[in-house]
Amino acid sequence: MDIGDLEDFIVAAKAASYIGGGQPAEPSRPGAHDLTYALGAWRYRDSYFGGTDFPGQEVVWLAEEPVWAMNYFGYILRPDLFDGARAGETVKAALAAMYAEGRFLGGFSWQGPHGLYRDESSGDVTRFHGREVIIAGGVDVYALDYCGGLIKP
Repeated sequence: MDIGDLEDFIVAAKAASYIGGGQPAEPSRPGAHDLTYALGAWRYRDSYFGGTDFPGQEVVWLAEEPVWAMNYFGYILRPDLFDGARAGETVKAALAAMYAEGRFLGGFSWQGPHGLYRDESSGDVTRFHGREVIIAGGVDVYALDYCGGLIKP
């Protein structure tokens, strides 16, 4: 497997699914919200639960073999100052800008109408962890922690 091809596919899948308003797929587990994307031998599924506080997992398969995964948990830190609708708007716009650069890992900031989005991570597509936050009025109001990497037999 070519790591560059994997990374390109992940960016395309993320851009086409959650950010791109992809069609929901049949839930893989009761109560889950699933989005899928496929291109050639590559398949992607993002499956999450909840709304303002939400755990989820993304998985990539190559020729029906799971090769990469990412787990995440996002949450509103200050419901007195911020809500899920503004968080979703901000995250979608910021990630669309990041994916347009052909990448999905951190070291990225984006200023939107509801606050500053910041994503910082360490590692690369093979093994990484990071955090995205939204800062409004100088206060962290939303955060999402994530980690992932290659699946090895």
